[in-house]
Amino acid sequence: MNKNLLALAISLTVSGAALAAGDFGMQTQNLLKNQSHKFFGIVQPLTASETVSVPRAPDQDASHLIKLAKGLHAEIVTRKAAQNSDMMAFWPNDIKPTHIVTCIEDFRNPVDNVIGAYPSGQVKYGPSVQRVNLATGQVDTILRGLSSCDGIRRTPWNTIVVTEERDDGGIYEILNPRTTTELTVVTRGASNVIDSLGAPVLGAVEYRGALGKLAWEGLDLSEQGVVYYGDEERPGSGGADVDGGSLFKFVPTTLWNGTPVTSLDQSPLVAGNIYAYQASCQARTSSSFPQFGQGCEIGEGAWVKVDPANLRTSAFANSATGFYRPEDGHFDPMYSGPGVRFCWTNTGNSGAKNYGEVNCLIDTNPAGTGEKTVNDPAVNANGLTYLADSAEIKGFAVAAANRAVEGDSDLNQPDNLAFQPRTGNMYVIEDQTFGDVWACLPDGQDRNIKTDGCVKVLSVRDSSAEPTGFAFTGNGKTAYVHIQHSNDTACTAGSDCESNDGYPTDDLIKITGFDVK
Repeated sequence: MNKNLLALAISLTVSGAALAAGDFGMQTQNLLKNQSHKFFGIVQPLTASETVSVPRAPDQDASHLIKLAKGLHAEIVTRKAAQNSDMMAFWPNDIKPTHIVTCIEDFRNPVDNVIGAYPSGQVKYGPSVQRVNLATGQVDTILRGLSSCDGIRRTPWNTIVVTEERDDGGIYEILNPRTTTELTVVTRGASNVIDSLGAPVLGAVEYRGALGKLAWEGLDLSEQGVVYYGDEERPGSGGADVDGGSLFKFVPTTLWNGTPVTSLDQSPLVAGNIYAYQASCQARTSSSFPQFGQGCEIGEGAWVKVDPANLRTSAFANSATGFYRPEDGHFDPMYSGPGVRFCWTNTGNSGAKNYGEVNCLIDTNPAGTGEKTVNDPAVNANGLTYLADSAEIKGFAVAAANRAVEGDSDLNQPDNLAFQPRTGNMYVIEDQTFGDVWACLPDGQDRNIKTDGCVKVLSVRDSSAEPTGFAFTGNGKTAYVHIQHSNDTACTAGSDCESNDGYPTDDLIKITGFDVK
């Protein structure tokens, strides 16, 4: 055999071996799928999203609504949740919840959202906050009159906070969600609340203006009452070269000390200051920290003070870092260091090949120790005010953010998040047609600082709907999810998915079978 033929034979042999062995990335991806029970507690993940639409219709079971990873099981809790049901909070706790309290993401307007009148003649808006009995599936409306209620959390002091995803959205605190029923917020951005007879109701619901107005979505609250949240804003949508939404932190004037809250005027959310994350292009040890600007999105950063009267404008004016539509956010329950680890989604736009991401920020001293105004030109010539963690001129309260999950052509446009108790796995919920739910491992002992891998566990079967509000109970074995805003054309009067209380409906699904051993 001549030399040219020998070289060709060797080349073909090597190429064939490489193809047989497979791409190394594919090998690791397949290994993760094959060991999905060990790492995710499921028998086998989904290999593809649903692609054939199964429209919402009467007399369906959960298998018509979602496709699940092998080993998981689903059942419908109720088909009477209000249409556009979004995020949820367990009540009275995560371990043995009896109810789920949910936000309804629908606009308040005098045309589409007015569904009638109470016997008293009082205007009746569509539902904003509901309560679902997990044993019976009964749905009751707690509150009406909000616009685009989206984010919801049970606070450490056992109240419920709900938020509006509007440019002028606010946050409201509810004292007794188990017994509060059929109240209406008369004026958004205020605490004037009435009952179905039109009579004022005091002390049941309070608007929390100290936290400002923005397009709210996800949030989380520390044991001291420090609140982390984002502004669901796309870069450039506010004008040419205007930043995207910032990440904010509210520090109460009076931190919560564990004393039971029996009246809403005892809540730490009554008053405080707001700061926005400002990523630095220099280390905290540098004489020019914080040095900020376009291109600085992750790493160490400081908390710059902003004006609660106009958070979005103030964040831009005070050089806070902007992100691509920050949406849901949660504390990592497995984090054991000082302070908190707060993770949030930046949804991005898959159509523009921006597949989105999940960032996680470690904030070692959430409440800080005060403030400092930096006027030293060697440090910052802009006269900005920062949260401090010491009295020294360089004593900035510093937080460090990095990317934990980077989207791709399959896992993209992350919207909601959920952490699975006991495993620490992060569940990422897509805002997409045939939206998927992904389970992502924590970062392990390898060199990088990102998830060790993700697998697909759920795919919505109705192309008009999306999954949202995904949440685990405290043992990590059971999850709940809303199948949001399906087209209800087939759900005519008398069917199990017909309108409830004069309002279209969505499905709430319970998922079991997660092995957390």
